[in-house]
Amino acid sequence: MPTTAEDVEVMILAVADQDRTAFLSLYDATSAKLFGVCLRVLKDRGDAEDVLQDVFIKIWRNADRYKANGLSPMTWLITVARNAAIDRVRTRKAPAEDTEAAERMPASGPTPEGAAIAASEARRIAACLGELEDNRADAVRGAYLDGQSYQDLADRFDVPLNTMRTWLRRSLMKLKECMSR
Repeated sequence: MPTTAEDVEVMILAVADQDRTAFLSLYDATSAKLFGVCLRVLKDRGDAEDVLQDVFIKIWRNADRYKANGLSPMTWLITVARNAAIDRVRTRKAPAEDTEAAERMPASGPTPEGAAIAASEARRIAACLGELEDNRADAVRGAYLDGQSYQDLADRFDVPLNTMRTWLRRSLMKLKECMSR
């Protein structure tokens, strides 16, 4: 008998209550579809299998957030899978891009004047970050200095993804204003 959207929703809600049987049922009912999503993005079966495992770990940990987003159950699951697959693509590309950029960069370091200007700008940025609320400043550092994804930051600060985007957008506007003084 085919699984309906209502069945999937009931399973997600049970997983939010840490119901292992519901989790296994959810895996059985949705893993083929979610694997297809991962495979379409990654184009590599091994990577898709790895990401699918990560997806179900995220589902286990974040099932309680399902109702807050207003999506249909399969849309929510597919979004989790797609985002995880895209994150994997980004991590695969990052080293190659870094190597290419390093090859184009001149071998010498900054001039003494350039180093002094950079140090002055770094102090100004640090001072402006100090004007932000601590959690907002930490989120900005995580996103733009440490390369964390918005979803990772949302999880870290225990806020919805759209809230994290708003935090970052408003914080950048405040930093821009501060830097222009």
